[in-house]
Amino acid sequence: MTSLAADQPAGAAPEGAATHPLSRLTAAEIDAARDLFDAHGLLGPTVRFALLALEEPAKDEVLAHRPGAELDRRVRAVLLDVTTGACRSAVASLGRKALDEVVEIDPAVDGQPPILLEEFIAVDEIVKADPAWRAALARRGITDFDLVRPCPLSAGNFDFPGERGRRMLRVLSFVAHRPEDHCWAHPIDGVVAYVDLIERRVVELIDHELLPVPEEEGNYDDPEYVGPIRTSLKPIEITQPEGASFTVTDDVVSWENWTFRVGFDPREGLVLHQLSIRDGDRDRPLIYRASVAEMVVPYADPSPVRFWQNYFDAGEYLLGQQVNSLVLGCDCLGEIHYFDAVLADGEGRPRVVPNAICMHEEDYGVLWKHTDLFTEAAETRRQRRLVISFFVTVGNYDYGFYWYLYLDGTIQLEVKATGVVFTSAYAQDSEYATQIAPGLGAPYHQHLFSARLDMMLDGTGNAVEELDVRRVPVGPDNPYGNAFTRKVTRLRSESEGARLADATAGRVWRILNPTSTNRLGQPVGYLLRPENAPALLADAGSSIARRAAFATRHLWVTRYDPAERYPAGDQVNQHPGAGGLPAFVAKDRAIDDADIVLWHTFGTTHFPRTEDWPVMPVEYCGFTLKPSGFFDRNPTLDVPASTGGHCANGSADGDPACH
Repeated sequence: MTSLAADQPAGAAPEGAATHPLSRLTAAEIDAARDLFDAHGLLGPTVRFALLALEEPAKDEVLAHRPGAELDRRVRAVLLDVTTGACRSAVASLGRKALDEVVEIDPAVDGQPPILLEEFIAVDEIVKADPAWRAALARRGITDFDLVRPCPLSAGNFDFPGERGRRMLRVLSFVAHRPEDHCWAHPIDGVVAYVDLIERRVVELIDHELLPVPEEEGNYDDPEYVGPIRTSLKPIEITQPEGASFTVTDDVVSWENWTFRVGFDPREGLVLHQLSIRDGDRDRPLIYRASVAEMVVPYADPSPVRFWQNYFDAGEYLLGQQVNSLVLGCDCLGEIHYFDAVLADGEGRPRVVPNAICMHEEDYGVLWKHTDLFTEAAETRRQRRLVISFFVTVGNYDYGFYWYLYLDGTIQLEVKATGVVFTSAYAQDSEYATQIAPGLGAPYHQHLFSARLDMMLDGTGNAVEELDVRRVPVGPDNPYGNAFTRKVTRLRSESEGARLADATAGRVWRILNPTSTNRLGQPVGYLLRPENAPALLADAGSSIARRAAFATRHLWVTRYDPAERYPAGDQVNQHPGAGGLPAFVAKDRAIDDADIVLWHTFGTTHFPRTEDWPVMPVEYCGFTLKPSGFFDRNPTLDVPASTGGHCANGSADGDPACH
């Protein structure tokens, strides 16, 4: 990369500027950013915004901020000339009207900017104009190209001759029987087009084998296909007659001792900032910043047509840009608070996505309960959680990201994967796909997410211990063989902080503050409980293992650096690999009693079922953060008993409370 900078005279902040360093970008700020980059000669008729986002200040600056203090609101843009392929990253100050940095991106070394919406649209025209592609489809009996749906997919990086530095997509195709027919049921297998987006042409066509195009339709929204709709389900109404228990002020949410700021990033989507919990008369910080910083979907089919299939949905496609508008009664139930998302399009103009983030409360069953043998006291309290969620659609798949905050201090992230599985023609007895309908296959794949957790338990000096259960052999101190205990391993440096989960050892990781103790003198802490699903299954020498190295470990612990935001690097699209976490941990900085960031890999390995077709019931994955010695005792003793109307269907004695 090469770096340039320019100093400009200070100016007034643009109209509509925010009042906090982490406030979400407004439409006025996006307009001001575009005007600023234009004024500095960085734009033109063929230059597009591949990304425009808030350039968040360093943590110490944010923590030092006081209400009413002057702000230096800065933005970062990734700019792409769609006719030459030239690209650069630029940082500018909206208030000072200054261009602080311009970095030229070398696509051959640094990777390509994210894929633009207009490039997806262009692919349809490019491949349909290619004579070899048309001939390949004609060999398969397809001549009505209006009903063919070319599917543009990220190209990856395999160091093929002629591809280094070339901006590309690889294109598989599907065909619909009519415009409203879902084309995923009819993959045109055996042929793939390699498209140069700058030259706007097919540079290579793989025409591997002739396979039948599956004929059966999969129109899950067609009553004729679905059959009669069941009528047995009675309505469930979620009501809160007195309203919700949370308050929202300038994107700051307060709910049952919890406080945090809602953010939204075009790459990561929903971000939770400065998450803290009130304990007595103290507001105690827990996490400075929490987000899903990357996800990768690697496929297992090694065939010449599909070996390259792997997608980074954040770095290549921008999760936040794919956000849905949520619908009351379908996506969220109850007393709902919505947040809109304001995002920049390819021209750098603001677009508003209504109801992009949903927030509501949910009853979550029993919080604690005991019926005492001696006193005959019987007490029950109910758990409740606050839900902050958003949904995205990336091609065929839909993902819901749900952050849960509980009354007892537990934090949970749950990802819901649904939508339509990616399909292929099914080869008999395939080792790498499931037959989900006659002649229709669904290749095996993984969905692997990287949660970036910038921890701040009672301050910025934190540490991590790995806790494993340990059997104790029979001996003088364990004569009957019943003993077991825990092995504790303190992670001292970044090289020690790259870890794998181990279900056989009951492995969890404890984040602690060595200088903050509970009333028993123990360091306060939180447990990170993984789900113990497989990490990346591709061979260690593969292209995807180099590019998605973050997914080869379930945990990474790094020293905080404001420039280290993304586990697979800044420009993921067509990056050659070893970016992000491998480069971060190569510094081998100390992580004991330090300002640290945890990167947790979680997800699912998907062997599709027939029940996943034609639309997939939700598959769940996630992780939990649970207090461990953080509080002096159960923090929910003050939760009131529920009223009788909510815990019994008419009690005989009319008892008004749930005791």
